[in-house]
Amino acid sequence: MHQETIERILTNIGTVILGKRHELELSLIALLSQGHLLIEDVPGVGKTTLAKTIARSFGCTFRRIQFAPDLLPSDITGVSIFNQKTSEFEFRPGPIMAQIVLADEINRASPKTQSALLECMEEKQATVEGITRKMPQPFFIMATQNPIERDGTFPLPEAELDRFLMQIKLGYPSFQDEIAVMEKQQYHHPFDQLEQVATSEELVQLQEAIKSIYVDNLVKEYIVKLVEATRSHPEVYLGASPRGSLALFRSSQARALLLGRDFVLPDDIKELAISTLAHRLIVKPAFRNDGVRSVSETIIQSVLDSVPVPGGKAIRTL
Repeated sequence: MHQETIERILTNIGTVILGKRHELELSLIALLSQGHLLIEDVPGVGKTTLAKTIARSFGCTFRRIQFAPDLLPSDITGVSIFNQKTSEFEFRPGPIMAQIVLADEINRASPKTQSALLECMEEKQATVEGITRKMPQPFFIMATQNPIERDGTFPLPEAELDRFLMQIKLGYPSFQDEIAVMEKQQYHHPFDQLEQVATSEELVQLQEAIKSIYVDNLVKEYIVKLVEATRSHPEVYLGASPRGSLALFRSSQARALLLGRDFVLPDDIKELAISTLAHRLIVKPAFRNDGVRSVSETIIQSVLDSVPVPGGKAIRTL
């Protein structure tokens, strides 16, 4: 039942985002894991469309925040405004108070403004003027950012990066897919005809369902060994945090559910390690010649190659 719902959602999103099945699966895994997703890529590859498509597929409320250097924290969380008719202050919620939020070009805002997201992302609440307000459920932030080396951008603080469950890239479409994109948009955008195929309540049910996916102790040990290996790697100044272990643990459960299993395999861990751990590493300056992201991915791959995979006992007997 759950797999049928997931497949229906992926098929629906795939009518708009063509040829990116793997990336769509990772995006859905992040959503089902109750985490947040960071997409770093060049403009025009469909990052914004992906967020809007996911929101419409589930019928979730959707808001977009366009990050810019002059954006203030109150522009995100909301502000109290004095109502002259009632002689009282009224709170006007910011765009963060939505079920699915697109933080567009997040690294164009100052670190002070970016920090407004920390409490929202981790604790799913926002404290404004001393009053704490809960986020709606489900709550999912999909952030996009330009490559760090581009002008007019600010590197995301480590504490904020660590709160993203995954970081992925969409990449350019293939030759045939790009032709298909032009054909589909000749008369109208396929998003305009996109239908809702699930409800936000079903999404919450899926998020709860992944918590019951079985994870053997050997697989849990494998996750921790991978994370510990990043902390002792000679090219890494600061390795992945325990939050990284939890991200790999929860996302592996979501991938198992997505593939129709009720147990996690070591292959799930290997498939998700780069997406969930690479962005959490702080690489030593001497090893950043090829770009921080590419070096981090190489480090995670070397860790996967060096840490032994658990044996057959890790596979649940059905």
